[in-house]
Amino acid sequence: MDALTDIAVFVRVVERGSFTLAAGDLALSRAVVSKYLSRLEDRLGARLLHRTTRRLSLTEAGAALFEASRGALERIEEAEAAVAQFQSKPRGRLRVSAPMSFGILHLGPAMADFARAYPEITLDVRLDDRFVNLVEDGFDVAVRIGALTDSSLVARKVATTRAVACASPGYLAEHSEPESPEDLASHNCLVYSYLADVWRFTAPDGREIPVAVKGSLRINNGIVLAEAAVAGHGILVTPSFYVAPLLRSGRLRQILSRYKLKELGIHAVYPQRGHVPPKVRAFVDFLAQRFGRKPDWEKY
Repeated sequence: MDALTDIAVFVRVVERGSFTLAAGDLALSRAVVSKYLSRLEDRLGARLLHRTTRRLSLTEAGAALFEASRGALERIEEAEAAVAQFQSKPRGRLRVSAPMSFGILHLGPAMADFARAYPEITLDVRLDDRFVNLVEDGFDVAVRIGALTDSSLVARKVATTRAVACASPGYLAEHSEPESPEDLASHNCLVYSYLADVWRFTAPDGREIPVAVKGSLRINNGIVLAEAAVAGHGILVTPSFYVAPLLRSGRLRQILSRYKLKELGIHAVYPQRGHVPPKVRAFVDFLAQRFGRKPDWEKY
């Protein structure tokens, strides 16, 4: 870094033709400018300037260094300007990780609107229910649903979703509708592979009622589980963002509505930095605005 500073000072002295004028431009004293020049000459082992009381002139070595260095410094300034532009305006490649089903149902339409709003951002979205390490896998931001475990990430809640118990009208007509969570023990329950086989309800009096469930169908995809419920295969507890349209249309019916199920946070998470890149901030703000008010999946 000392070498780069010394060369930058040297170039400015030559351009201005004066130690005094160069010192003024650089907000340094004349003595400090002279010190930088002497240090550069000592390191290179060559005199760069002929100094007289009236004028400065370049030596042969100085002329060669000036021509090579001036172009290099201009390229550095151009690079700094390019970086500054990236830091002030949302642009560049944005790598996003999101859960598969939530991405298909809700992020897809949102991403199209985001791309129109920020045409200088190139979206690279991976939909995968696998937990990813943002830093190691090179992601800028991830959408995560439920409990957060990685305290090294910055997290912003952009929405919530509440789990809902539901089944098809046909299934309920054939098997009778459960009146309490305990009744689920005698029903075929549709189980999400990545969660424990215990559904936890809260009674009107505040008691927690854990229910161990079992059934003939276990799937690692919420969309497929919802379709199985519509087909009458059993009872499902799932986040409302999977089934709200099905509940509104009557293809599924909410059950056990007197008993509360867990509310889940939907977060945008990103690595801790001293400065959040504008493209990340724009994306997180967009999600919060898009889903932060009562989203469609809470209307059923």
